[in-house]
Amino acid sequence: MSVIKRFVAGAVCPRCGEMDTIRVYRNEIREYRECIKCDYVDGQNLDGSPEDEAELVTRVNQQKEDTPDTQVIQIMANPNPGKKH
Repeated sequence: MSVIKRFVAGAVCPRCGEMDTIRVYRNEIREYRECIKCDYVDGQNLDGSPEDEAELVTRVNQQKEDTPDTQVIQIMANPNPGKKH
């Protein structure tokens, strides 16, 4: 039996953030989604039972490394908005 994979219009990949790269397919037990750009794969049980998996590493939950050449700029609001300079 061949697996039919269908693209999901407007879906955004949770790992790479690209739109229209997610496709879904299923077997008798699970439904899967995968990204054709970054090889992200995720699945869930069709019966709704939970899975014992660690949290997926995505662009949202990764910590960014501070670089030494980063400069923080603080922007202050105008304390006298009616006064012209």
